[in-house]
Amino acid sequence: MLPTVETELLVATCAPTGEATHCNTAWQSVLGTMEDPWAQLSDSDEELANAAVLEAATGTLVTNQVVSAATPERDEPLPVLLHFVPVYGQPVNGDEGTIAAVTVSGEVMAEPSSWMISQTQRHRMEALGRMTMGVAHDLNNLLSGLIGHIELLKERATSELSADSIRDSLSTIEQAAEDGAALIEKLQRYIRRDTQAHFETLDLPTLLEDSITLTQPYWHNEPRRQGIEITIEEHLNGVPPVQGVPSELREVFVNLILNAVQAMPDGGTLRVASFTDDADNVCVEVEDTGIGMTEETKRHIFEPLYTTKGDKGTGMGLAASYGIVQEHEGRIDVDTEPGDGTTFRLTFPPSGGSLPEKKPKEKTRADAARVLVVDDEEMVRSIVTQLLSLKGHDVDLADSGAEALELIEENTYDIVFTDFGMPEMTGAELARVLHDRRPGLPVILLTGYTETDQAVKEVEAVLSKPFKLEELQATIQRFVQ
Repeated sequence: MLPTVETELLVATCAPTGEATHCNTAWQSVLGTMEDPWAQLSDSDEELANAAVLEAATGTLVTNQVVSAATPERDEPLPVLLHFVPVYGQPVNGDEGTIAAVTVSGEVMAEPSSWMISQTQRHRMEALGRMTMGVAHDLNNLLSGLIGHIELLKERATSELSADSIRDSLSTIEQAAEDGAALIEKLQRYIRRDTQAHFETLDLPTLLEDSITLTQPYWHNEPRRQGIEITIEEHLNGVPPVQGVPSELREVFVNLILNAVQAMPDGGTLRVASFTDDADNVCVEVEDTGIGMTEETKRHIFEPLYTTKGDKGTGMGLAASYGIVQEHEGRIDVDTEPGDGTTFRLTFPPSGGSLPEKKPKEKTRADAARVLVVDDEEMVRSIVTQLLSLKGHDVDLADSGAEALELIEENTYDIVFTDFGMPEMTGAELARVLHDRRPGLPVILLTGYTETDQAVKEVEAVLSKPFKLEELQATIQRFVQ
């Protein structure tokens, strides 16, 4: 909100020597008090104002002086237009009289719309800060689930060592990492002011199963270590598909499941259900038999930063979930009583379409290619090399643009994968040089940065980090004949 500035004229009276003898209330609210009438001005503007008073004290009318008053309510200074009028004393013996005072009047000038930029940026940064807290909250959830499944793998490696159990945990870890990457992409879209979501047709029972598996360390493993048992009941009936973003809806379901577990410190039953209501809407319910909520808590649970968990909570989980549900044209309702558990019901409109058929993965394979990978991060170079080597490709590595150019002079490559942000020479600059020296050599950008527009025209394609083997392989198939 911008400060309210009264339309009353700013008026002060100064002695010919420059000291203020009177300031009205409007003046004091913008410029300063009688003891320091120019308190809100910069040193240069204060010098200009004092000089104008002294000039007016010689009998000269000084008008249209603009100064900038710094006010705590604004990021930008407030512009004020000042006029300095000499006031003559009583004439004596026919002369014009001497200057008895200088009256200074001022008015706050109307603000052009361009002056709103800083305010808009400030509010945007505040919103970004709240959103970042939400992302951090959800990343912590994902990382905790990921770490939990890694612990399961470590235990199974010394006991069960079942291929199926290991494969299930690895799939869950992969899903958690992908959802984490999607969260970062969501934040990047917001920074770029590109908030349009790319919806697809989804099956909610499948997303609920993913969420239950992802949170298993919370509702099964950790409670049992503490001597607590939480029973989970799944009533996942078939429902019509909905439109949405899978990672965001999984984020909502994970939040609700974790909240339900935390509401049952002594154990209990967690019920997750999907069904259609009488209006043919698609519904999801997450119900616990925990401590419940008071009416006062219920009124505030979707407010950002509101938490009942003290230092252990961020107050962003349910606030973020509420926003996501709204973005999906859905509704979230809460039924709760102290000591009688809580039920969250989410309602979504059906998409009216059908789920795409799952096509079996094609086992196509590109011919072995000669690949150059350029990245200043050793870990990235290593993982790209290992992934591409699995497909039989011959890979050379460079940790800088300069080393890449040396290898280009000595070898022939089918394709180049390069990082964007590297010291001395960026990926875009490297691509430009390579196109001059080796016309027709495809250069692919690997990046985790948000702002890569300058590089798009220099490369054939952009792959965002983190990437998967199938993306690297598909890119090689596309550009290497």
